[in-house]
Amino acid sequence: MDETSETRTVTVIGAGTIGLGWVALFLGAGLRVRVVSRRGDVGDQVAEALAMFAPHLPGGAQDPAELATRLEIEPDLAAAVRGAHVVQENTEEDLEAKRELFVKLETVAEPDALLLSSTSTLPPDELGASMREPGRVVVGHPFNPPHVVPLVEVVAGTRTPAETVDAVVAFYRSVGKAPVVLRKPIARFVANRLQSALLQESIHLVREGVVTVAELDEVVTRSIGLRWATVGPFLAFHLGGGQGGLRHWLTNLGRGLEASWRDLGTPELDAETVELVLSQAETAVAGRTYAELVAERDAKQTAILAVLEDSKAQ
Repeated sequence: MDETSETRTVTVIGAGTIGLGWVALFLGAGLRVRVVSRRGDVGDQVAEALAMFAPHLPGGAQDPAELATRLEIEPDLAAAVRGAHVVQENTEEDLEAKRELFVKLETVAEPDALLLSSTSTLPPDELGASMREPGRVVVGHPFNPPHVVPLVEVVAGTRTPAETVDAVVAFYRSVGKAPVVLRKPIARFVANRLQSALLQESIHLVREGVVTVAELDEVVTRSIGLRWATVGPFLAFHLGGGQGGLRHWLTNLGRGLEASWRDLGTPELDAETVELVLSQAETAVAGRTYAELVAERDAKQTAILAVLEDSKAQ
């Protein structure tokens, strides 16, 4: 197939939060996009998403109306994937339903089309277990919002050819993403495992009355969030070790690390805890619409990415 952006077509299956982000990103990269969804109002949902997301696409703001000229809503799966170079699946985390879908895709999609899943929990071998060629399924798990945050975790199956992984990586790079290939599959992959660990302790601290939800968010954005936007955890502690680096930090300053892990909370998500977190979270965003919050989030994250890109050129 011709690999130029002017002729490439991507089919996006599912129009939830992640699917809509992919649609905006792919259109912004100059691709043709077909959307398959069971939602009766999918056209309105896509239009609303483009209006929200277009100002903060990689490379700068774009006109939603211009993006929509390359968009097609196609309810028929076979018609939607006909001639498509890439299929990005974003359906609910239902293993059996996804398996059935990929069996159908193997039949109706082009033989050299990339079959990708945005799943955040399911390994590719399980997704493709009922297929004749299970190695065709590759996980391309984005970090929300996919039209802004660069990361895509690429997870191959045990029978996925190396050249297929290379093609997946090349595709994501071509639309401005930063793919990281996991060396082996693990439940919930990497980014969500890290996020889950932080959320666990966050809920514990709120539950124990140490801070409120709003105060916890303030702590993160004014400290480790800022740090992690520029250096990862290992490099951060390497720098924290001074001239001796991470080796000095782990063998001296980090000697009590295991004891501190044992002090971390393991909160139960009982009704009382859930209501406490929800009531405080709702108070923190009271009076602000979803669209307003999305615009602020995307503007801030895009600004950070722009500064980081500028620093590379200096």
